[in-house]
Amino acid sequence: MVDMKDILLVIGRIFTILPLLLVATLFMGKRSIGELPVFDFLVIITLGAVVGADIADPEIEHLPTAVTVIVLAAFQKMISKLIIRYRKVGRLLTFEPTIVIVNGTFINKNLKKIQYSLDNLLSMLREKEIFDVSTVQLGIIEPNGNLSIFKKDEYTSVTRQDFKLQTGANQVSYPVIIEGKVDKSTLHYFKVEETWLFERLKKQGLKVDEIFYASLNANLDLHLSPKTNEMPQSINH
Repeated sequence: MVDMKDILLVIGRIFTILPLLLVATLFMGKRSIGELPVFDFLVIITLGAVVGADIADPEIEHLPTAVTVIVLAAFQKMISKLIIRYRKVGRLLTFEPTIVIVNGTFINKNLKKIQYSLDNLLSMLREKEIFDVSTVQLGIIEPNGNLSIFKKDEYTSVTRQDFKLQTGANQVSYPVIIEGKVDKSTLHYFKVEETWLFERLKKQGLKVDEIFYASLNANLDLHLSPKTNEMPQSINH
């Protein structure tokens, strides 16, 4: 049988620990909520575990939980100040930004290094309304896991509008080769044969199994990203 005293104790803890947790989170600052660097992520996970256990289990002493919340918040704030003041500390406690696209070419080695699949990256590009990787000059996975994009000059809409340059219709590119395998549905959509694709690759001295990613648009422009390419591994903070 559930003890009513325990139920009231749990309810009381909710109304006392959550305001304390809110104050502690606001004290830690926006950085701990928005960007979630590795260290901040660990602190928040720990806070959740400590507070959750305290609320759910009436046998756990309440005061040590409150002290733990305060100490963790203060510790996170101290580390945040150290990261701001000393760059070396920040680099030890977080990931480095990783270059994943250079001049429209996927950096396969770097994707494997950070354990991102091609599908992950294509999805992130679409979220930024980029449907043709050839328009990207530089793509970087930031320490918080977000994708930052720098477009090529000719595809920067603000610049073209400022100068009132004429542009052709936008072309959506579709995957035609993914990790060395041909997507026949794309070839069928554009009414071209595999032999046409093989000939285009042959002219550039490449084979299908050497291609990490290739895309095709309505103008039959073929954009290639080989499996092997020597590009920068990362970018400094």
